[in-house]
Amino acid sequence: MIKATLQQLRLFEAVARHGSFTRAAEAIHLTQPAVSIQVKRLEGTLGTQLFEQMGKRIYLTAAGKELYAACEDVFARLEKFEGKLDELRGEVAGPLNLAAVTTAKYFLPHYMGAFLRLYPKVVPQLRASNRIRIFERMEENEDDLYIVATLPDRQDIEVTSFLRDELVAFASPKHPMAKQKNIPLSRICEERIISREKGSGIRMTVERLMTENGVKIEPYMELGSGEAIKQAVMSGMGIAFLSNFSLRMEMENKRVVILDVEHMPIPRTWYVVHRKGKHLTSAALKFIEFLQKADLASLGNEL
Repeated sequence: MIKATLQQLRLFEAVARHGSFTRAAEAIHLTQPAVSIQVKRLEGTLGTQLFEQMGKRIYLTAAGKELYAACEDVFARLEKFEGKLDELRGEVAGPLNLAAVTTAKYFLPHYMGAFLRLYPKVVPQLRASNRIRIFERMEENEDDLYIVATLPDRQDIEVTSFLRDELVAFASPKHPMAKQKNIPLSRICEERIISREKGSGIRMTVERLMTENGVKIEPYMELGSGEAIKQAVMSGMGIAFLSNFSLRMEMENKRVVILDVEHMPIPRTWYVVHRKGKHLTSAALKFIEFLQKADLASLGNEL
């Protein structure tokens, strides 16, 4: 019988999954030395080396690969067992691991806050990132549920729609087009466009609209976050496209105006997604049900 602690195995699994002691430590909120010490103790207990370093990278040894596979099996079984216990108790409780694209941060906390008031024993963990990173996490089955507005091109997912929003063009109130009506898309494309990075769901949706109408956007500047884009637009650097959810505060403070552009706003649907065959805990199942039934406006988010 291996005399390793569950904590040591969890730390080893994190290092193996991230391929880095530093990134593993950041993910589990420990210091890098603390993680290294526990992995070294695990190697001492097992009497074998689990990692080898070549240059600046670390790799699993043969023993490390075997232990990593065992850890994946053990932790999957423990997670399933934890969910079964909650079901046997009739409780909606335990972990709820969510990953969402960054725009969801403007509305998802309202859903989560209301959900936790109903089910206070649920322990959520939310990771927000860009669309590409969320799809990578989905591929690796790292989370229970994924909140996205652009679906991945794959068949092994279950999809549930729960919310509608709109993509709008916006500018500074001082922009020459701020008070114009029915602005042609071709005219918009002549302006300095502040855009999200390539691969962004918002950028893909806007570019698809332009292509369908025979025009093309040439971004003046690419920025990696909606907050940076808003600052650029408010400073008068150009115009941009974002979700109406993300502009609520700036609209209330009259820092930006929505432009009246033909074929806009662009309606968009938000989805909660999980991999087919994924064992969902009672918390995850109940959260999907909650998203479908809850009205965002009634949760205190006056959009």
